[in-house]
Amino acid sequence: MQEENIIPEKQTSQKTDWRSFLSYKWVVQNIPFFLFLAALAVLYIYNGHYADKLTRKISVTEKHIKELEYEYKTVKSEVIFRSKASELAKAVEQMGLKEITEAPVLLTPDQKKK
Repeated sequence: MQEENIIPEKQTSQKTDWRSFLSYKWVVQNIPFFLFLAALAVLYIYNGHYADKLTRKISVTEKHIKELEYEYKTVKSEVIFRSKASELAKAVEQMGLKEITEAPVLLTPDQKKK
């Protein structure tokens, strides 16, 4: 019988210890720790939002880089096309310039004296 009495006493003493653990005095003493936990929670939330924002910004930048890459390839192909001899001849024909069809004449010092 005595053993049965001892067990309930321990259970009641544990309950009273738990209640004293959450007393007003304990809560007031641990306010700095609670504030620290709250600050950590705020930083954790901020870090999540910052990571999401950075991910979106990286995605937008990647899309912009792809667009610029396509534009570069288009302009490069146009420049290569326009720099062909036949296309260049067509472009300068409007200015009155014509492509030379005969071989160039070499001038030598002997021909100048004649």
